[in-house]
Amino acid sequence: MPSSVQLIRAADLSDVAEYAYAATAPKDSRLIFLAGSCPLDESGATVAVGDYAGQAAACIETMKCALTASGATIQDVISTRVLVASSSQSDLVTAWEVVCDAFGEHDVPSTLMGVTVLGYDDQLVEIEAVAAVID
Repeated sequence: MPSSVQLIRAADLSDVAEYAYAATAPKDSRLIFLAGSCPLDESGATVAVGDYAGQAAACIETMKCALTASGATIQDVISTRVLVASSSQSDLVTAWEVVCDAFGEHDVPSTLMGVTVLGYDDQLVEIEAVAAVID
């Protein structure tokens, strides 16, 4: 099923960013606000300790599960915020590459930021998302 999300490109802005600059959804869509997806296993333990890419991948899988439970898919995501517990740009890029690959051509507007600490022991990455679906 095609997504109701429309990605918007701004011709007057740089094409260096690996995402659309804006997105819209039809007025009759149902918005889904996902909590930050964390790299936790079923028992609540942090996975891929010390591994930015591994934690980003685990966050994507958590996000996909939450989307499925909400009646949505990754193609319905309208925006993301990727939080990385690091002051090193290379760590942010490592996490971002995993996120970017997961979304493929559905390159939604996103914010990538380094933060001092996240909520769980050994947590390095968290991904927030908003999705829109038409029921």
